[in-house]
Amino acid sequence: MNSSIQQLENIISTYISLLEKLTEENASPKPLPDKWSRKELVGHMVDSAQNNIRRFIVAQYETNPAISYAQDHWVAAADYQHYPIQDLIQLWILLNRHLVRVLKNIPVDMYSNEVLTGSRHSIEWLAADYNKHLLHHLHQVLNLKEVAYP
Repeated sequence: MNSSIQQLENIISTYISLLEKLTEENASPKPLPDKWSRKELVGHMVDSAQNNIRRFIVAQYETNPAISYAQDHWVAAADYQHYPIQDLIQLWILLNRHLVRVLKNIPVDMYSNEVLTGSRHSIEWLAADYNKHLLHHLHQVLNLKEVAYP
């Protein structure tokens, strides 16, 4: 778990300056009418952070909680397409810093506690997977070399 926490801290510090270069002009266009804009992708990463924070906390006091989310509905409900990009970036930064705090406070004996997200996974597995998911989308948003995510 410590390696996942350290990796997340590194992701946050590495990508902040790159994200902050996004503008309304380069973050708003949709590649296709049914595809998310860069703003909506950042919003999706915000939603992912919120949902994972909930998973990491609830899994400490409930047995096998079921916590999934309908990502398209979340993105639409928040109307990220019309959200100021710099506000979204700040929200992403703060939520991920908070997520690091939550992870650091999980007792070691709870790392194996499981959450049903469609499949059953341990807190420790979810933390590592969150980083992979985050890198995948950060590279999409920033037009960097693709990082595959299963």
